[in-house]
Amino acid sequence: MTVDALAGAAYIVAALLFILSLAGLSRHESARAGVIYGIAGMTIALVATIALTVAQAWGGAGSTTGLVLLGVAVLVGAAIGLWRARVVQMTGMPELIALLHSFVGLAAVLVGWNGHLAHPVLPAELVGIHNAEVFIGVFIGGVTFTGSIVAYLKLSAKISSRPLMLPGKNVLNVLALAAFLALTVWFVVDQQLWLLIAVTALSFALGWHLVASIGGGDMPVVVSMLNSYSGWAAAAAGFLLNNDLLIVTGALVGSSGAYLSYIMCKAMNRSFLSVIAGGFGIVASASSDEEYGEYREVTADAAAALLAEAKSVVITPGYGMAVAQAQYPVAELVSRLRDRGVEVRFGIHPVAGRLPGHMNVLLAEAKVPYDIVLGMDEINDDLASTSVVLVIGANDTVNPAAAEDPGSPIAGMPVLRVWEAENVIVFKRSMAAGYAGVQNPLFFRANAQMLFGDAKERVEDIIKAL
Repeated sequence: MTVDALAGAAYIVAALLFILSLAGLSRHESARAGVIYGIAGMTIALVATIALTVAQAWGGAGSTTGLVLLGVAVLVGAAIGLWRARVVQMTGMPELIALLHSFVGLAAVLVGWNGHLAHPVLPAELVGIHNAEVFIGVFIGGVTFTGSIVAYLKLSAKISSRPLMLPGKNVLNVLALAAFLALTVWFVVDQQLWLLIAVTALSFALGWHLVASIGGGDMPVVVSMLNSYSGWAAAAAGFLLNNDLLIVTGALVGSSGAYLSYIMCKAMNRSFLSVIAGGFGIVASASSDEEYGEYREVTADAAAALLAEAKSVVITPGYGMAVAQAQYPVAELVSRLRDRGVEVRFGIHPVAGRLPGHMNVLLAEAKVPYDIVLGMDEINDDLASTSVVLVIGANDTVNPAAAEDPGSPIAGMPVLRVWEAENVIVFKRSMAAGYAGVQNPLFFRANAQMLFGDAKERVEDIIKAL
């Protein structure tokens, strides 16, 4: 059997493993197996690709230099990947994923440029198709590249999370797409280099503007959306490289990322098209200076006394729990309360944290039982009969303004209705607004009390008091 045939068979096996990986990741219980399937599939794909490259290049002009560069690239990439995987905290995972998406986009741009500059000899009837593949691949890759860079900068707080509101921003986006279509037709007819330069610059500008125009409250959707873009960029690169596995894998990532983005938009009552179009049709509301009154502060001892007398407790975590790495003491608190006969459950908003499933991963890491971790729709109707709700590091996902203030930037977004509970204790470092930049009137409700400080330390103080 030839190397080409073996590589083709290996690609089929790898594609099936990727599909099994996606299926496994859909449930807590099978997530670990899903990750193993994904690792196995990628290992097979890499080995097959390297073997195919070596077989095709062996003995050719400059083959030694090319193969050495290939080996160096693989070793350097593997070393950097292993290092980042070891040192990254869960709080840094969203921005790391956004950064990795940018690499996929940049790779697609480089593959597209190489596809043009290599001047492959093609039958006349395929030249136009090849030119279209080059142009579209470069455009998708460029949008993914700069869009992911902006997402990384926003998620890591290196730039403001507020949406960029340029005059006529929607018109600018439409004009950019119209220019792309016109340039594509022109390039198919006459493949001049300046057209490729123009579309590269256009895609970089559009990607930057699309993501910069989306506010912090929608950033979890943006990460998922960029995941989809990176998949389509990989598929485009697969067409140029004539690599079936890259096409299949890119299509899997692109379609699953798009579907996840759609599900998240539904959960946030956002228009899917408006988000992927860079906030098309969304007008940012002016920040409110409304006075909500005075907030009440509570001590850890008083919070412990309240929990000791409670019949039922619901914990709603957010990004603040991840920052404080409070999941382990929270798990211990849950164990202590359940030993006392208190019913304890978690309420997880679909976009809690800055990455889909962020809170679920943290709680699983701390060995919290899966059966008490419930989604927003499963827990919301029970909050009114709950004795105490602990809001640990969440803000926008428990903001009553979403349900009660039509002028709020997060108006209409489904939230956890924690204010309906008998008592609410909010763990926060300060009274600062959340990631969406919106003040939360929950903090000033008569049944709400603030417990300031590091969430991990405050939970540990409550455990000691119990």
